[in-house]
Order: sequence, then structure tokens, then C-alpha cells
Amino acid sequence: MDKVGVVQQWQTLQNGLENLTQATAPMPTPGRDEVLVKIHTVSLNYRDTEVCMGLYNHHKVIASGGSEPIVPCSDMCGTVVAIGEGLEVAHRVGDRVVSVFNHMMRTGHFRAEAMAAGLGLPLQGVLQTYRVFPSIGLVPVPSYLTDAEACCLPVASVTAWMAINGMRPLGQPGGAGEVVLLQGTGGVSVAGLQIAKASGATTVVTSSSDDKLHTAKTLGADHLINYKTTPRWSDAVMSFTEGHGADIIFENGGADTLRQSFDAVAFGGIINCIGYLGGKINKASNDEDDRTGVNVLALRRNMTLRGILNGPRDRFEEMLAFYEKHEIRPVVHRVFSFDESKTAIQFLFSGQHFGKVVIQVAAEATPQ
Repeated sequence: MDKVGVVQQWQTLQNGLENLTQATAPMPTPGRDEVLVKIHTVSLNYRDTEVCMGLYNHHKVIASGGSEPIVPCSDMCGTVVAIGEGLEVAHRVGDRVVSVFNHMMRTGHFRAEAMAAGLGLPLQGVLQTYRVFPSIGLVPVPSYLTDAEACCLPVASVTAWMAINGMRPLGQPGGAGEVVLLQGTGGVSVAGLQIAKASGATTVVTSSSDDKLHTAKTLGADHLINYKTTPRWSDAVMSFTEGHGADIIFENGGADTLRQSFDAVAFGGIINCIGYLGGKINKASNDEDDRTGVNVLALRRNMTLRGILNGPRDRFEEMLAFYEKHEIRPVVHRVFSFDESKTAIQFLFSGQHFGKVVIQVAAEATPQ
């Protein structure tokens, strides 16, 4: 039961996953062009673990490690319970909605000034029972999705969508006949696998777990590579594709994997730098090739190296139409209760998951 007039929330001082604490705040009232949402579910992203540990510091316009507590997390599904006057985007009480990661990004690529509007840092996040949003910061939920599935869309799915379609004109998604390489089986990669398969692409998935690769196979992955048993996985990619390489790469490993991504990319291909699970800086190496300048590697195959943060609202809406057409359901590995939020974030950080980790904030859930 909700305590009348009180919001339950989790807070971090950005001083460690183990130091997340529960707190309360007064129930907010929506102002002009604002909407009050009762939050049902929250999905976790690797970004949330970095925020909680004070490590999300590679964007200089975002202050991390501050002394003021912040509510983490950015991705939620909830129900509109109150609306303010003069809404720019129409919402009604009872509407089921999901959050937009950054409401300032309506179209185009991320701008530096928009970084100040990211949920879960620098703005207060969604790991709480109620939150007020600007009307532009919410989109309606496709009716076929459960709350647990819907809350996985804002960061993981939109980022995957941008990796595959962000260089194409709005309204003209593609992928048919292309080769998409997905590193790992976290939320973004699994969403990318689902989008790529629905688009008609050939998919290659890498992981250190044969069990996770087997699960990827059930989702339609065409080629599987265990990078522990096949350290030169880039050679395997070239073999699978008969020397063509991957047209689109989800680069999630960072310093440890980027060199092989350059070896696996097709001529004219795109490497999307999404994550950096292998570290943010190159490790010492005695291999001369591993110290080759990135500019030379890019020129070698006339390819594009992109950093991807997320996507704008219009691309989110474009993606939702594609999801509805193909009835794509985000893969939820495990659901934790709101009281288990600290355990849930630690579980995500451990890397045991396949797909998404979700926190059930409200007692009720959308019927499956």
C-alpha cells in the first residue's frame, strides 16, 4: 500500500553499490506541462551501476560524485495519475507510459547541452514510487507489452535501434541482408539481436558463456562465438561471412575488444561504441598492432566509428512502431522487488544476466 502523501525512493551518494539507501520524499504535484506518474517497473542499465559507484565521469558536462543524494535509474513504466495545465504532449489519467531517457532530445544526435537532462544523473531518476515528468518526457506503451517488458525500452532498445538505424533517414529503417555483430548478451545486445532478426539481418553473437550463446540461438542468432575458447573471434566473424565482415558492430567491450572489431568490420561498415566492459583505457601490450592509431584503423576499411549514448524522441517513436509491427518483446532475465533494489543492481553488475534486469516497484503488474 502507498503511504498517503509520501514517495518511497532509493538514493545514492555515488559512493558504492552497497551504500544505496531507502528514503522518503513528499508527494509532488504536477505543475504546468507536467505529469505525475505512479511507477510500476524500473529496468536497470550498466550506467546505473557507474552512477552509484561515482564512476560516470566521462561526460564533463555531468557532475558525478556529488554530496547530494540522487535517485538512480532512468527507465520506467508507469501510469499517469495526475496532470498539470497546458500540456505540450497530451496525456490522460490512466494512460500507461514509459520514460524518455533525455526529454531535451527530440530529434537528431545528442548535443552537449542536452546532457543536463538525463534521468538518473544529473536529473533525479526513477527508482521511486512516484515521479513528475515533463509531458514531452513520456511516450505511450504498446498494449501488447507487460510493464516489466515495457520498462526495458528507453535505454537498451533505443540504443540498439540507433546502432542499427541511426545513420539511416528517419522513417526508413533497414538491415535486410546486412551482417550485425553483437558483443555479449546484455540488454542492448539482446535488443539489437531482436531488432536485427526482425529486420532480416544475419546476426553474430559473442559471449564467454555457452549457456548464454544457446539462449541467443533460441532468439534466432545465426552464428555463435565463445570468445574464451576462440580468442581471435574476429577471424571467426570473417570466416562466417566469407570475408565480408560485419556491416554493423555493437562494440561493448571497449579497450579489450575494439582492436578486433576493426578486424571484423566490413568495408564501409559501422562500429558503434556503446559499452566498455573491458575498460576505458588500453592495457599495456607488446603487440605493435595493438598500438596502431585509431585513425589508421578507421581509414584501413573506410568505416565509421561512432559513439552512441541513446536516441531522440522521434527515433523512440519510430522504434515503437517497428516493435508493434513485429510484436518484439524485450527479454527480462529476472524481476526483483522494490525492497530488493540494492541486490538487483549488484546482480546486474555481476554480469550474470541475459537481457534485462527489472525491479517491480508497484504491487500490481500488467496481466500477461
